[in-house]
Parts: sequence; C-alpha cells; structure tokens
Amino acid sequence: MTEDSPVWSTSGEQVGLFPDVSLPDELVGYRGAAACQIAGITYRQLDYWARTGLVGPSIRSAHGSGSQRLYSFKDLLVLKVVKRLLDTGVSLQNIRVAVEHLRRRGVADLARITLFSDGTTVYECTSPEEVVDLLQGGQGVFGIAVSGAMREISGTIHEFPAERAEGPISEEPACDELSRRRRDRRTG
Repeated sequence: MTEDSPVWSTSGEQVGLFPDVSLPDELVGYRGAAACQIAGITYRQLDYWARTGLVGPSIRSAHGSGSQRLYSFKDLLVLKVVKRLLDTGVSLQNIRVAVEHLRRRGVADLARITLFSDGTTVYECTSPEEVVDLLQGGQGVFGIAVSGAMREISGTIHEFPAERAEGPISEEPACDELSRRRRDRRTG
C-alpha cells in the first residue's frame, strides 16, 4: 500500500481501494445548452423533460429567473439513452418506466447494462446470457449498450465548460405549476 492511496480518508471513512478517476466528480455539472449538445437533444426537449420529471438536473435545478440548471454526468448519460430510445420509436411513457429504473443505479452499474427494445417495451440485460435469452425469445430488436453511450459522452464532455456546484445539491427535479396540478389531481 502506498502513501498516496489510502484505504481510509482523514475523516475516518473508508474509501475505495481502486478509485476510478475516469468517473467525473459528482459536484461538477454542465449547463442546459451544453447538456443538449452532449446528449444530442433540443433545449425544448431538455426543458420539457426537466419540468415533467423525466430527467431533471441532479446537481442544481433552476429556481426563478436567471438561475441555471446543472446536469451531472449520470444525467447526461440518461439524457443520451432517452434520446436513443425515442429515436427507435419507444413511447415516452415506456421510457419513463425505464428511466425510473436506471435512476436507482450508480454510474458504474449503468456501464454494465445493455437496453433492448422491441419498439414498445424496454428490456434490461446485464449479462451475455440474458441478451441471448432475450433474442432467442424473439423480443429485442434494438439494443443500446449504456457503456457505449458513456464512452461517447466521456470523449466529448471535455469540449464543454463544466461548473462546480455552489450550495446544496438539488434532490428533486424542477416542477412547474401545471405538472404539480396534474400530479395532485392523479394522487387525489
């Protein structure tokens, strides 16, 4: 064990034995315009998805006029996956289900996932055996290797200015009044 790779931090917390420097800092984010270019979407899509809670900024949400949303690396990855699923004809409703599932995973977990879709349903595969089983069942017709999207983003992200989050990390996506009313109406 070398001096520059401690197992314990100065605060007494255990840190990873093999820190992955390829994964970006969780407090560094990208503004909306950069997120659009990185993910290949329009600002209108980004704004709509943030307002409706599909994919919101996890670092900093917009609060009032002049404030800027900051999207994390994981947010950018999910945006890119959403765009690819939309391009293959998957409905936004089914994409919401898939995104909710992906949201619960860490970035490292996402790299091991391949998503398949038959145009209506999204399937998650984490092993070659699952891919074979899915394809033998005649179900998946389009696959998205999340690790491939991750590599694409990692290759282009350095071209865009990043910002360090100032203040607390946003835990809830931005919600406009119309979305809040619809949600309240559905929940009673």
